[in-house]
Amino acid sequence: MTTSPNAVTVEESIQAFLRERTKRSWELDVDLFATGGVSSLFAMELVVHLEKTFSVTIAGPDLMIDNFRTVRTMTALVGRLRGAGDSDE
Repeated sequence: MTTSPNAVTVEESIQAFLRERTKRSWELDVDLFATGGVSSLFAMELVVHLEKTFSVTIAGPDLMIDNFRTVRTMTALVGRLRGAGDSDE
């Protein structure tokens, strides 16, 4: 997959969304739910955001909360759903 110089990685996009919605920055491996930074209801917002932003469908076993705990796990989920070898692009 070819990216333009201004292309934003999946990780950067997820971090920007979280920063906008929670008004704080998140490291890649911080558990958003365990830290109390977001609620389980917010997980639905994450699902909708990932589906719309990255043109993926999240259903069935992919809806496990563990797929949304960290920026890194969400990035991996998007990469897997896209069938990409490198989910950062």
